[in-house]
Amino acid sequence: MTAPDDGPRAVDVLTAVAVAVPTPTVRRVTLTGTAEAVAAAGPTVNLLVPRVGDPAPRWPTVARDGRVVWPIGAHGVALRSYTARRQDPARGEVEIDFVLHGDGPAAAWAAAAAPGALLGIAGSGDLGIRPAASLLLVGDETALPAISRILAEAAPTTTGLALVEVEGPREEQPLAAPAGVTVRWLHRDGTPPGEGTLLADAVAALEPPAADDVFAWVAAESAAVRTIRADLRARWGLGRAGHHAIGYWRRGRAMSPAG
Repeated sequence: MTAPDDGPRAVDVLTAVAVAVPTPTVRRVTLTGTAEAVAAAGPTVNLLVPRVGDPAPRWPTVARDGRVVWPIGAHGVALRSYTARRQDPARGEVEIDFVLHGDGPAAAWAAAAAPGALLGIAGSGDLGIRPAASLLLVGDETALPAISRILAEAAPTTTGLALVEVEGPREEQPLAAPAGVTVRWLHRDGTPPGEGTLLADAVAALEPPAADDVFAWVAAESAAVRTIRADLRARWGLGRAGHHAIGYWRRGRAMSPAG
């Protein structure tokens, strides 16, 4: 019997085949790969983003325990966490939306992306959501792919509210939701991302639902998420099993998955 290989494995590499512009600040990149790679690319996926125009990135490898093993010396590959908007292993396709505010490596890659551009995958995870009779979903444009997936997969009888902050009406996207879930768009109207309190104020204005089975899911700029989390815990009385709140990005900093 051959002994198992305990060494690091090569990362999966996906190739861009199409780039769309669903809103002015979002680039929707469709990538292809093997069925196995696409199935593993979500819902939350750690992307390995090469420098713009690098035709042969020095990809890291992945250890058996999931650690990324980086090559020695300069490599120009950044690790970022995104939610796949759509996965179709049968077609070998995965679709990822990139928000272009900021000057981080992922935004730069997406702004320049064209068919043939490469992205690596270094692991994935779940969205931290659980089914509930009533949902509160709170996020900015960076959370739209996750909110879209959560709403699409929710039971038809689900009730609740989705609060989504974007720059303005042109940044709104169609969201398929159960009939009992209201989608409310909040517009910054010129306030830079991460500098306002739209989401926190909107949650503070809500009355906690009377339903027993409630789950709140929150993802946005880190400071806003901390404020909302505190409100959900103190005023709504939600424990760890009743909410998931995560900072998807931090004002003034290009975020890594562990950021």
